[in-house]
Amino acid sequence: MTVDKELEKLSRLPPPAPDPEARSRALAAAMQAFDTAENNATVPQGNTKGWRQSSIINWIWSPVMNKKFLAGSALATLLVIPAAGYLAIELTRNGSPIVDQTEIAGNLSKSEASKQPAATAGQPVAVAPQIPAGNDSPAEQSVAVAQALQDKEAPALAKPDASQTSEFDANAALTNKPESSAAALGAAKRSAPGAPGIAPQQQLAEPMAAIAPSPAPPAEGRVQMQLDLNRERFANAAANPIKSVATDPVSTFSADVDSASYAFVRRSLTGGAMPDPQSVRVEEMINYFPYDWPGPDKADQPFKATVTVMPTPWNHDTELMHVAIKGYDIAPATTPHANLVFLIDVSGSMDEPDKLPLLKSAFRLLVNKLKADDTVSIVTYAGNAGTVLTPTRVAEKSKILSAIDRLEPGGSTGGAEGIEAAYDLAKQGFVKDGVNRVMLATDGDFNVGPSSDQDLKRIIEERRKDGIFLTVLGFGRGNLNDSLMQTLAQNGNGSAAYIDTLAEAQKTLVEEAGSTLFPIASDVKFQVEFNPERIAEYRLIGYETRALKREDFNNDRVDAGDIGSGHSVTAIYEITPKGSPAVMNDDLRYGAADKAPAAAADSAHRGELAFVKMRYKKPGEDKSALITTPVDDNNAVATLDAAPQDVRFSVAVAAFGQKLSHVAAVDTYSYQAIADLAAASRGTDAFGYRSDFLGLVRLADGLGQR
Repeated sequence: MTVDKELEKLSRLPPPAPDPEARSRALAAAMQAFDTAENNATVPQGNTKGWRQSSIINWIWSPVMNKKFLAGSALATLLVIPAAGYLAIELTRNGSPIVDQTEIAGNLSKSEASKQPAATAGQPVAVAPQIPAGNDSPAEQSVAVAQALQDKEAPALAKPDASQTSEFDANAALTNKPESSAAALGAAKRSAPGAPGIAPQQQLAEPMAAIAPSPAPPAEGRVQMQLDLNRERFANAAANPIKSVATDPVSTFSADVDSASYAFVRRSLTGGAMPDPQSVRVEEMINYFPYDWPGPDKADQPFKATVTVMPTPWNHDTELMHVAIKGYDIAPATTPHANLVFLIDVSGSMDEPDKLPLLKSAFRLLVNKLKADDTVSIVTYAGNAGTVLTPTRVAEKSKILSAIDRLEPGGSTGGAEGIEAAYDLAKQGFVKDGVNRVMLATDGDFNVGPSSDQDLKRIIEERRKDGIFLTVLGFGRGNLNDSLMQTLAQNGNGSAAYIDTLAEAQKTLVEEAGSTLFPIASDVKFQVEFNPERIAEYRLIGYETRALKREDFNNDRVDAGDIGSGHSVTAIYEITPKGSPAVMNDDLRYGAADKAPAAAADSAHRGELAFVKMRYKKPGEDKSALITTPVDDNNAVATLDAAPQDVRFSVAVAAFGQKLSHVAAVDTYSYQAIADLAAASRGTDAFGYRSDFLGLVRLADGLGQR
């Protein structure tokens, strides 16, 4: 499918200006090769009748081409070039004799023969398909590129010797290097010696007679080529730095309940490769697991915060401040009606087992979870958006499942138009006081229409005003646009998950359906203020892409994360106590820490370590509410083992995520130490998620030692 995408890109390139000289040389070479083959074969292929076996096309071709009035005419230009390419394919397919290079050279004119390299007697050659130039349409160019790519599996294609280095060998560029086709074609931009300023397509149109055999790419080259074709995009965010409390005592960030990063890391490790460090978002790895944090007793106060301070396992001179938030869990009998629109990518890139087929199975699981009076609609997009299913009650489940089963991949990806259509349908079936949500399922490849992250962000921001939430589900590898998925989820009152297996679909869409579908709060923000009398420095672990300005906390116009029913959110700070040898920043010369506003404000608060604040909006409301929690020595435990079991396991996950993303703080903390900490705190593991985590740590340990 990647080849199709490259061809699709080529089809949109404007054709270059025609080159008459290149056309005439190509015409002459094709006609000479044909005539030589016709005239010099006595009893080819064992035919005792004395003529060469050929197809009907060749019998028609020969008399027409021998008419001299065609030579050099416009009609010849129109007929010869396409026919010559077809003839080359026919000759190869029919097993016709391979012409000796010296015979071709002898039949060419002196001016043309002088351009041919010396050849070893009897060395075979074959006419290689060429990428057309001149007035050939983009579609014809695409077909030629596809043929050239297919030829990498065929024997007897050759490569020019040293004397031909002035000619650009398109076939060699496409087959002999472990590069994607796009990269190989990009090499054509380098002007060949003796041909300055020639457009790449014109260089490719030069006759490629006398091509020497080229070996098939080695297995490792093919593997590398496949890896190079991967074009995953991740948000580029550096790890949070250590901050001095004396100068920057306040940390502000948005809630994040996404889990896409953990599933992508798992997919990479189980596939035998360390994950891209940019794909690792530590907070998403921590929040992937269910924890038994204490929750609120009633919905009037939708959250409860639990704070634990403990020694840091990877640095004995610092401590960890662990903040755990649990959302109110809506009882199944009281869940509101759901109006769901499945927005499904059915473009050609989705035609892989871990994409559309897995997607269809995942949505079948979700439909079976919904209540009979919920409604489902389906919109697909591939070039153009289309409504497959208008709002249909789940009581008609067979109709919904049949519509899902009929989905087939094909076409380019016009995601922006699909998003608009899905939101229109969700608005049409809007349920007051219910759940109205678009569920976008894609491999993230938006290449038609408004496809920049900013364009799509603008569309999503405008549509969220209608009270419609968004869930983004990523599928497959190769061109996953994780960066765009995060942009859409963060700006569309939504969340993002990555579905790599049907088990992950079961977890996300069935076991955690309440937290996935039913929001209990929107624009959830956290702000932590540290006391400079007790804490010298701090570092927030993760949440790099969720950072907010200090003033954003009280600004209800600033969008933030949303939390669903029963969701848990965990944030961990590594803090450095005052006077610790781990302090990285020198004391201020002209401003003592005890003059900081937090310390001077109220002496009654001087015993506190920090003050945690959380803002949130109830669904449908515009004004936020505030929850606060002071942190003091009563929240501290003397040893790591004294911390609750779930707290210790989440710390192990935080260490693993930091190590995968190359955070210097955990350089000396081994994978084995992480595995030991996780194993000792695994506890009840009903679904096996924690056992699977231990397996990933061991895989990373093995892969990291290569």
